[in-house]
Amino acid sequence: MSFQMSVEVERKFLCNADILKTLEETEVTCVGQHQFKDQYFDSPNFDLTLKDMWLRKRKECWELKSPTAEETSGEQSKSAALCTRYKEITNLPEIQLRVKEVLKDVCEDTEKSSSMENESWHSKMNLACFAEFTTVRRSFILEDGVRIDLDQADFGYHVGEIEVLVPEEGDVQSALEKIERTARKLGLAGDQRVEGKMSVYLKRNNPEHYAKLLRAHVL
Repeated sequence: MSFQMSVEVERKFLCNADILKTLEETEVTCVGQHQFKDQYFDSPNFDLTLKDMWLRKRKECWELKSPTAEETSGEQSKSAALCTRYKEITNLPEIQLRVKEVLKDVCEDTEKSSSMENESWHSKMNLACFAEFTTVRRSFILEDGVRIDLDQADFGYHVGEIEVLVPEEGDVQSALEKIERTARKLGLAGDQRVEGKMSVYLKRNNPEHYAKLLRAHVL
């Protein structure tokens, strides 16, 4: 059985006072501030993250992010190259199935013994938490459905995200154009991707894992 999933198209940026001022002067709706803890899981050999797959638990809910098949016809625009695109799966049985496809040597009865309520499923697949941090997030919504998140992680990193969610078969190009327009409104410059929270966390706390992901061209 196949489950509906979304594609998250996102551009990260470094937040500063000018951007905050621009946000206050722009027609955006502040949808509040909240705090959450993220835990990320992988096998001892980093089988998931080396495939750019990110298994996360947030507020007792599981989510798996995996890269999309990006368009290969023609060169990407500079603005598109600054964005990431990930499929987001939030249905636990589907997550377990995708993870099991990667971890070939999992015991055969894992799937039978796993359930939505069984919190030990990841242990049976030999998955352990390799990163854990808390984020305070302020969120804003623009009229065209673009979301802007300002994140302050508890390890001292402050980063912003411009995000558009589209259905799996949705119009990614339209999402990229919305993000580019929003970036111009915010006065964002530069032609290099900004590091996400996970990149900075691993660089500081698990340099061996970080180096492996660099060699695999994941980060």
